[in-house]
Amino acid sequence: MIEFWKADGPGSLEPARAAAQTEDEGWDGQMFMDSQSLGADPYVLMGHWAATTQRIKLSTGVTNPLTRHLAVTAGSAATLQAISGGRCVLGIGRGDSALAFLGCAPTPLARFQRALTELQTLLSGGEIEFPGDHLATQTNSVDQLALGDRPVGARLQWLPPGVPKVPLDVAATGPRVIALAAQAAERVTFSVGAMAERVGWAISCARSARAACDLATGPISFGVQLVVVCHREGDVVREVATRLVTPLARFQVLHGTVAGPIRPGDGTAYDAVRRGYAMTKHSRFDEDKLVGESIDFDFVRRFAVIGTPDECAARLTELAGLGIDRFVVFGPGVYDDGSSGRSLFAAEVIPAVRAAVEG
Repeated sequence: MIEFWKADGPGSLEPARAAAQTEDEGWDGQMFMDSQSLGADPYVLMGHWAATTQRIKLSTGVTNPLTRHLAVTAGSAATLQAISGGRCVLGIGRGDSALAFLGCAPTPLARFQRALTELQTLLSGGEIEFPGDHLATQTNSVDQLALGDRPVGARLQWLPPGVPKVPLDVAATGPRVIALAAQAAERVTFSVGAMAERVGWAISCARSARAACDLATGPISFGVQLVVVCHREGDVVREVATRLVTPLARFQVLHGTVAGPIRPGDGTAYDAVRRGYAMTKHSRFDEDKLVGESIDFDFVRRFAVIGTPDECAARLTELAGLGIDRFVVFGPGVYDDGSSGRSLFAAEVIPAVRAAVEG
């Protein structure tokens, strides 16, 4: 079944009401930002949502390997899995604002690959050897304890029997991270925009890497993170859509050049994002002065999913046809249907896409 996840956070000081509304609207999952300087702790919020909902899945959106020890991350995710009845997904990436606001760049690829392997071991009940990650370089070794016996590795000894393993969902943009994710995780969520040629390219990279890895077994699910602005009058959304596109488009240029297929002229838009995006205003879209000045709206319309409910449903159905199983949607709550208070996206687009894909 096609899944629809919200990625814009609960945005409410009444999390119980926000949780109930999100579940009632028909969403399959909610992602929670893990960025200690910019948002509340995701595991506390997810625990609250787990206690006040019955069906919706819950995921970090996304965590990273460095701000928490891997055993701590695995323990938090496994706890949520146990108390929610198996509704947890562990979303992880190389690190973004959480690391930037600690003065760090994203996790190096080799270290990220090792982190994915060790997280899978921990979540499966296995043990990883010390040092495991950065913690051992910041304090004295356990070998200095004058005791008869000492731990030699990290393991979640308390994991209850019968609780399903927490699936790992890796956020990926470039071909190397896509390949690592496809070989190590149960889920990959691409952040490459809504352009069919780029989504198709990302899926192809993942499938090739999965097929070439002898250790990768079982099914894999592909998702895509998208900006969606749905309104009955398409022209109304132009400025809002442009503001929302820049935070996601910057992932394409975070390390310089754009990987994957791009159309002639799109390089200008990506370069404008690279030069103009201010991490210090991360997620504060109303302050982004880049809007409307350097990004062509034709690029915005192709990078995001914008328009009437019918137009949005058609775009998403096309992407589902490429092999996308999950849409991680940012932005649909901006407009409601004028009667029930539900977003147009939830009221009309989700049912239409499900009917088209599953019918």
